[in-house]
Amino acid sequence: MKEKLIEQHYATARERYAELGVDTDKALEALKKISLSLHCWQTDDVGGFENPDGELTGGIQATGNYPGKARTIEQVRADLEKVKTLVGGNHRLSLHAIYGDFGGRHIDRDQIEPAHFQSWIDWAKANDMKLDFNSTSFSHPKSGDLTLANPDRAIRDFWIEHTVRSRAIADEMGRQLGSPACHNLWVHDGSKDITVERMRYRTLMKQSLDEIFAHKYPNVKDAVECKLFGMGLESFTVGSLEFYLAYAVQNGIMATLDTGHFHPTEETADKISSVLLFTPEIMLHVSRPVRWDSDHVVILNDSILSLAQEIVWADALPRVNIGLDYFDASINRIGAYVIGIRATQKAFLAALLSPIAQLRRYEDEGKYFQRLALLEEAKLCRGATYSTTSASRAALRRAWISSPTSSAMNAG
Repeated sequence: MKEKLIEQHYATARERYAELGVDTDKALEALKKISLSLHCWQTDDVGGFENPDGELTGGIQATGNYPGKARTIEQVRADLEKVKTLVGGNHRLSLHAIYGDFGGRHIDRDQIEPAHFQSWIDWAKANDMKLDFNSTSFSHPKSGDLTLANPDRAIRDFWIEHTVRSRAIADEMGRQLGSPACHNLWVHDGSKDITVERMRYRTLMKQSLDEIFAHKYPNVKDAVECKLFGMGLESFTVGSLEFYLAYAVQNGIMATLDTGHFHPTEETADKISSVLLFTPEIMLHVSRPVRWDSDHVVILNDSILSLAQEIVWADALPRVNIGLDYFDASINRIGAYVIGIRATQKAFLAALLSPIAQLRRYEDEGKYFQRLALLEEAKLCRGATYSTTSASRAALRRAWISSPTSSAMNAG
């Protein structure tokens, strides 16, 4: 009876959207193909396995002390496996270099190898997941305020070696799993107060990047990630948007756009079309900034809706790699994953259900009143899609989006 009712609701929704020229079956099929790269660091508040109880440094913070933080590699994997049972779709996993399977030994970052991540590759195969990777510049005795832009050649060489090895690990992940791994390079380098050496630091950073990317890896999609500022590094950031965007365009690699890394009034959605005209693909880190890059759990707000709409409306889904990036230590870690994943999926479902063909016709014909009116009407239709008493239950079910159980949400 319940299944029959769901199908009836979906039939109603399909007819309603068809009136706007939207094929809901096609939208749901497109949604199924969107794989999000889930961020392992939500499980343990960016602790990793080098020194899980060590201080988090490098201009980032994880706030809150909700019980249930993962403390072992087994616990991280168990949490991720639980998340897979609570959300729809087939997703990837993004690992930071500090999450290697080090067997209780201290392996410094300029010594990491693919062997330290082989158990992750085996786990990914067993769980039907692909992997992405990130070099880790923070929370290390040699981090300081400057890594790849450090005037000390020995410090720079350490982090260059670490990043080259990280890309080699990503290459092995991509090779074994049959899917190129995105390797994201983000370093926190900057200054708390005014610097007079902007050109010097950026020159050193470019030299370091040139050495890193001189090594070619066929199973890696490289990305460089900008940031407005970091905590304790508020006055100057070496890897600004302008710096990394220019570098990405010059070298034919991806620019990573993090929704929390810009001025609060900037919309990341507005950058998508500009960047894609000059780079082959882009990487997205989807977060929810509140006043600053606070990495709150993603919710269905205007920013995420605009982001999804711009990607879909630009026909850019095949060229956008979508990763989540938040670490809220104040709530249940599994629940944080589920809320953020579902919100992102809902945003893309809403975008895929937009009457874009008619909207484009109105725009081409200069019918801006009609365009605005239809955009507003589409919001109402979208609202019905999310209602638990309307056709959306069928749409969401068909899209493999499941509600988290109360027991999972209350788990430690």
